[in-house]
Amino acid sequence: MTPKTAYLDCFSGISGDMLLGALIHCGLEKKILVEELEKLQLPGMDISFMEHKECSINACKVSIDQTKRQDLRTLPAIEKLLKASELSTAVIDRSLKIFNLLGLAEAKVHGIAIDKVHFHEVGALDTIIDIVGAVVGFEQLGIARVVCSPLPSGHGFVECDHGMLPLPAPAVCELLSGLPTYGVDLQQELVTPTGAALIRGLCDDFGATPPMTVEKTGYGAGSQKLANGQPNLLRLILGTELNVAEKQTVEVIETNLDDWRSEGFPYLTELLFRRGALDVTLTPILMKKGRPGYTLQVITSPAYRQQIQETIFSETSAIGVRFRTESRRTLQRRPVTVETPWGKIMAKEVIGTDRVTIYPEYEECRKIADTYKVSLQEVYHEVQTYRGGKK
Repeated sequence: MTPKTAYLDCFSGISGDMLLGALIHCGLEKKILVEELEKLQLPGMDISFMEHKECSINACKVSIDQTKRQDLRTLPAIEKLLKASELSTAVIDRSLKIFNLLGLAEAKVHGIAIDKVHFHEVGALDTIIDIVGAVVGFEQLGIARVVCSPLPSGHGFVECDHGMLPLPAPAVCELLSGLPTYGVDLQQELVTPTGAALIRGLCDDFGATPPMTVEKTGYGAGSQKLANGQPNLLRLILGTELNVAEKQTVEVIETNLDDWRSEGFPYLTELLFRRGALDVTLTPILMKKGRPGYTLQVITSPAYRQQIQETIFSETSAIGVRFRTESRRTLQRRPVTVETPWGKIMAKEVIGTDRVTIYPEYEECRKIADTYKVSLQEVYHEVQTYRGGKK
């Protein structure tokens, strides 16, 4: 099976049952899912799948019978349950990772140790089925990479076993820390703690739909009607990702600095690249009252927006930043090995619409120049005139 890329379009948020429904709608066989879940040997498991239509969109709605009383389970109990099952090692490990993320968030919110977490969101039957079922679905459909849209946040309050909690639920805020979110004017829960844990544990990247050949699209239905009339659905898009080396939707973050020592720029640049920056520039400017200053600009994936901003605040004298989302177009590129009179060195091949260009990598060329006592320009010339063994 060719590895698939999945895009989670969470225009109305996400819950565990919505993700499970979307996986079924995308081709996950119900019989296989039920057979895998039965390996948990959970008493009283009763799961049903229904065709559902909302705003004229066909979807799958998953329901779990909660009438049979279930013991509340701690995380150690769930770990024991999973490890005693005949599920694959990959499913067990990935499921445990998600349960631990959820448990850590709840433990922090309630101020208790993770092994003492003993509450509905972890121990309930539907949460176990949602998490393990989603992991099984990703394995069965051959999904190797998951990209998620920014997540909507409602406001107001939700009633749960702990009483009235503000929205987004405190555990959701913990789980989505550092991930792209946006507020909407709906006094309803859009992202549940289970949904947030699944996002945190399964997703590789965040932003717009990646370049891909779409093969299937599925919709999973939620359990509530949204007050603004929009469909309460989760859209799952499956396909084969195209070989585009760089992101085409980026976040541009800028700030003006007039009281910062620019000698720290090389260190700042290294730090920003380690934390997700795609490009970093520093431009001299003339600020108010004739003071010289700089504009620091960072281009990054929307998923790394927060950590890039925090780095700028902690490592410079900035007291504010500007940021915006932009689209860009990049040419296809790949690393190549270039033969030179001084041996093989790495370079970058850029494929344009009518030509292929070899670009030298500065550090590689500098190393050659230092070692063999030749000019940097001479090394550059050798690399740029290289054509697959012919110059």
